[in-house]
Amino acid sequence: MKHLIIIFLLFQTIIFPQNVIMLDPSKKIGIDNWGIVNDGVMGGISQSNIYLNEENNIIFAGNVSLENNGGFASIRRGFDGSQLKESSVFLLRIKGDGNIYKFRLTMKGSYANYSADFKTTKDQWMNIEIPVENFKPYYFGRSIRAPKLKANKVNSMGILISDKQEGDFLLEIEYIKAF
Repeated sequence: MKHLIIIFLLFQTIIFPQNVIMLDPSKKIGIDNWGIVNDGVMGGISQSNIYLNEENNIIFAGNVSLENNGGFASIRRGFDGSQLKESSVFLLRIKGDGNIYKFRLTMKGSYANYSADFKTTKDQWMNIEIPVENFKPYYFGRSIRAPKLKANKVNSMGILISDKQEGDFLLEIEYIKAF
């Protein structure tokens, strides 16, 4: 009997790898300490906000303006990536507006931001899977050469809208997980 339990636990670990919840407002995980960084840091006039809606999901909403050389809005928060040691895929459960967003991670010891784009469909819930190898390094919006992203060294996560997508936007986030 003891051997069967050990075999079952090993099988379960192989079939169901590590599951780390990075953000889940319904479980009060990851809803604190979000910050807003918009193009105002460079003279732009884009605006955004982050809040919980009645369904207890995070809403990232605002307006991207291209005036004054602007063009982006973002939210971010710190995150201890040490718990992502065996993670190879990020899963975002989102409802969008038809825009393209970037899921961004930063890594301890690197000046780069690591981004992966995801396209939303207006008013439709979607599960977005992003493998770690899909994250590309950027510095101030420009592609650069940098070490590959190591999930266990992540120290912040965020969502960005940019790339000349002018106008109102709204992204609803139910959760973000890593596997």
